[in-house]
Amino acid sequence: MSIYTPISYTSSDGLALYARDYPPTSAATGAATDAGAGARLPVICIHGLTRNSADFDELAPILSAMGRRVIAVDVRGRGHSAHDPNPDNYNPNVYAADVARLMEHLGLGRAIFVGTSMGGLITMTLAARRLDLIAAAVLNDVGPVLSVRGLQRIAGYAGRCNALASWDDAAAYLRDINACAFPANSDEEWGKWARRAFEQKDDGQLALRYDPNIAQAIQTGKLRPTSLAARMAFRRLARRRPTLLVRGALSDLVEQEQADWMRKAAPELHYAEVPNVGHAPMLTEPEALEAIRAFLSKLP
Repeated sequence: MSIYTPISYTSSDGLALYARDYPPTSAATGAATDAGAGARLPVICIHGLTRNSADFDELAPILSAMGRRVIAVDVRGRGHSAHDPNPDNYNPNVYAADVARLMEHLGLGRAIFVGTSMGGLITMTLAARRLDLIAAAVLNDVGPVLSVRGLQRIAGYAGRCNALASWDDAAAYLRDINACAFPANSDEEWGKWARRAFEQKDDGQLALRYDPNIAQAIQTGKLRPTSLAARMAFRRLARRRPTLLVRGALSDLVEQEQADWMRKAAPELHYAEVPNVGHAPMLTEPEALEAIRAFLSKLP
């Protein structure tokens, strides 16, 4: 079972935010080790649009066993972080400011970032504003150029799920919207996803663990497939910091065309592809883990 310490902190605009703090552990004994002076760079994991920090409950202990402190955040409006009364604040600029605030709260000067989908957009946004905070980055199935096909699919379900009656219903819902990306998932795996993505209310109904208003940007077309600012932020990150792109081979958000653009724009970009998985890999797949281990092994 994953062992972490809950972190509560406050954004600059007064919103209550949450993260999980996994201490570095000994690979041999599993015991926590010192995260103080001389420790390896910490890792900050940021989830996708409709997800939360629980998505990293398998990856985080693996990374912590490599001797790194791991922080998995609940972006505002998700998980245990408060919902924002102003939906306009659900955007990467605000999210990036929240991450910088978390690092200040924890006294972290630099970190390695692992960003899945929206988490990668947040990482690129932070690179444009505070590159000094980023030592290296893993972009999980995301980049500055995205496929319209994938954006349309996500817009079709984000923020649109009604309360469900049972955990079986919750697993079935997640299977319906994600089976195209994870064709090999077992019933057990879908059930595990349901426990991460849903919470049980006082009336026994199950609701997704996010504010439906987080989807406004993608539903209204404000989130565009690309922009000059996004492309500049990516180049700033990938040309000046070690960066690994992990792509699902079945991805409809980062298709081969978008991946080729990124590799051409940043020739030093590290690249790994996960077979038989779409958007977005969980990063516990053997191909993803092998790439991440190799990438992190070269970093302090």
